Amino acid sequence: MTTTTIYFVRHGQTQWNLEHKMQGHMDSPLTHEGRRQAARLADRLHNVKFDAIYASPSPRALTTAQIISGSTAENIVKLDELKEIHMGHWEGQHVPAIQDEYAEEWEHFFKQPHLYRPSGQGETYAELLNRGVVAVEKILQDCKGKNVLVVSHRMTLKTLMNHYSGMQLSDMGNLPDVPSASLSKIVFHHSEPTIELYGDSSHY
Repeated sequence: MTTTTIYFVRHGQTQWNLEHKMQGHMDSPLTHEGRRQAARLADRLHNVKFDAIYASPSPRALTTAQIISGSTAENIVKLDELKEIHMGHWEGQHVPAIQDEYAEEWEHFFKQPHLYRPSGQGETYAELLNRGVVAVEKILQDCKGKNVLVVSHRMTLKTLMNHYSGMQLSDMGNLPDVPSASLSKIVFHHSEPTIELYGDSSHY
């Protein structure tokens, strides 16, 4: 039986997380706390030998992957499909301003993702899911029987965990949040997923 294990990690806390600004495809650097979170996770995973490391090319995710794995950026496979959902006009904006101007869309974004439609040139959750699954299926094909580290983003990971739990997008609003530098883990037995961890931040 071929068993492939993927360790999914959200990037550590960033400056914009502290400032309550939406990031999406835009970026802000890890804070000191974000680096500490990633270092604690590295300690937690020190006995795991990763055969491959994948990350979103967003610097906050790539830096987190480097801290956890001790690898250089050149040794990490960067996949655009692992980027955060593209949030259109929301990117770089403060949360209170978005909530005021886009109250219904904001509610959909977190509570009813199947109804969410972006402002500007953003993505729907269905589009995010499609590209996220492409990334995971590529990893499963290229890394059969291996341990893999994947560093991505809050909503991307939540969408993937929802999907591999066998649920629909309309169910995703009921899932817990995915904290910064948290660990999720899916074991694939002949491509059949078993979720062993979801958004676990007990290391910090």
